[in-house]
Amino acid sequence: RFLPNLQHHRFWVESEKRFVRLRTSTKGMRIIDKRGIDAVLSDMRARGEKI
Repeated sequence: RFLPNLQHHRFWVESEKRFVRLRTSTKGMRIIDKRGIDAVLSDMRARGEKI
């Protein structure tokens, strides 16, 4: 059975001057480190996900 390594992590969003708490996998954390939290949040908002 496949269980992803999900973590609750707070990311500081400099453009909004606040923390955002996301439930993400460790692979997702690496993607956020590579692309940047602003780019990831804009993609999530474009898909209509609540942040």
